[in-house]
Amino acid sequence: MLIARKLSASNLKSFLSPRFIYHLSSSPTCSNPSILFPLPSTLFCSFSSKPTPPQALNLSRDGNFDETTSRLSHVCPGCGVHMQDSNPKHPGFFIKPSKKDSSYRRLTHLVPVDDESECSEFLKRGLVIEPEKEKTEEDVIEKPQKPTVCSRCHSLRHYGKVKDPSVENLLPDFDFKHTLGGRLVSTTGTRSVVLIVVDAADFDGSFPKKVANLVSASIENNSAAWKQGKSGNVPRVVLVVTKTDLLPSSLSPTTFERWVRQRAREGGINKITSLHMVSAIKDWGIKNLVEDVIELAGARGNVWAIGAQNAGKSTLINSIGKHVGGKVTHLTEAPVPGTTLGIIRVEGIFPEQAKLFDTPGLLNPHQITTRLTREEQKLVHISKELKPRTYRIKVGHTIHVAGLMRLDVDETNVDTIYVTVWASPYLPLHMGKTENATKIREDHFGIQLQPPIGKDRVAELGKWVRKEFRVCGTSWDSSCVDAAAAGLGWFSIGLKGEAVLSIWTYEGVEIVLRSSVIPDRANFFEDAGFTVSKIVSKADQAANKQLGQSEKKKKGDPKVHMLAKT
Repeated sequence: MLIARKLSASNLKSFLSPRFIYHLSSSPTCSNPSILFPLPSTLFCSFSSKPTPPQALNLSRDGNFDETTSRLSHVCPGCGVHMQDSNPKHPGFFIKPSKKDSSYRRLTHLVPVDDESECSEFLKRGLVIEPEKEKTEEDVIEKPQKPTVCSRCHSLRHYGKVKDPSVENLLPDFDFKHTLGGRLVSTTGTRSVVLIVVDAADFDGSFPKKVANLVSASIENNSAAWKQGKSGNVPRVVLVVTKTDLLPSSLSPTTFERWVRQRAREGGINKITSLHMVSAIKDWGIKNLVEDVIELAGARGNVWAIGAQNAGKSTLINSIGKHVGGKVTHLTEAPVPGTTLGIIRVEGIFPEQAKLFDTPGLLNPHQITTRLTREEQKLVHISKELKPRTYRIKVGHTIHVAGLMRLDVDETNVDTIYVTVWASPYLPLHMGKTENATKIREDHFGIQLQPPIGKDRVAELGKWVRKEFRVCGTSWDSSCVDAAAAGLGWFSIGLKGEAVLSIWTYEGVEIVLRSSVIPDRANFFEDAGFTVSKIVSKADQAANKQLGQSEKKKKGDPKVHMLAKT
């Protein structure tokens, strides 16, 4: 053994060869070789020069919807990504919280610095203070611990941003048809309820047309098989329009519902089981939605929440959890596209064995938000009730919406037309002559017209292209046609006649011509030049003026008293 201590690791490997151990074991002086060398069988491989391969990370978006695979790896309850604690540069990294003793809340480990004297200062002053009752174990109520989430969810919840967006590029794209398409079109299995979640402020940009066509085809095929006596699992489609609190309060719910059904049919949904217009922030329509879904799902049904990125699925599910028995869900909510990374199975919300699944947001490459940075997305994101900004313009004039979209009035058979901009109030506008539009783009895009933020970003967004539209209307009092850009907003056109318009934006951004969703326009018209929101400023001035007049009436105007004396 003294010789073995002086040897190096490479020589020790040959020294501890099986032949040498066999020689020692056969020696007459060694009666019990297991006592002399109680070596495990793995000792010889520990000296190998080849490094042990690292454990392969599960970089997928399958989440935990499959019960058999979810037992092998833990999934983040906030975003659905597979969690790991080995590499902070990979998705799903988390730090295990330190274990605390159950008595750390009772302050039993604290020792007083000095004992109070027999006659305290309070007693000398004549004040008698009853001693505090010591808390027992029964009095201390242990709060339920919050589940551990990945570092990305922690950053989104507390700071509203992702620390390293490049980490998410390691994950593969979510293949909806491969992952969930087979389950939705299957003729056997549990009943499927498909919640198609659409953003009210960006209906066409967030409407999942591929999912609508897939589910509609499955309904037709399975319904025909079911009528013939064969097995046919017909999915139920529940169209949920979220963020209705962002629409103006003047919009009639009946008119909006009729408009939604028309746009849904044009988008590919042939049969809608039910339609719900909700607001998870203001708790509108959640109760009726929950009751309807519970009845449709039955005892063992699967409810799939499907929609585009940032459509509000996670916020909707968290709101549903609060309504069903006050059960709290922990899905991460953030105004960032693509918050949910994997499929999350939410159990215990619906009664019996019914399950609810939150799926990753579907990527729409035609949305302009997919090209913007986090700071630019904050300016485009609509978080408050939409306010109209209306222009009364003639032929040869142009309206810019930040540095993202532009409208030209090329031809018209009337003198003027009304153009109302419906977009985020943080987006600056500009109205001027079309002949100066090129100079405006060169001088002000990225500076006064943001986003994009910075002149370098203008070229990064792509090629500036033009699309021509011919519109017609029958009334001056209300808008009749919308020209909507996916992920940004829309122009509402009001005229009594015909006009030829040109919409300019970056190549690949979808522009849809549709019937007007909000026929109203602003009471005040915007002026030419740069403006952020004149309608808001004028409304504030009018309100302050009325407030000042009412205060003067209460106090009494001194000029009136002087006239009365004279």
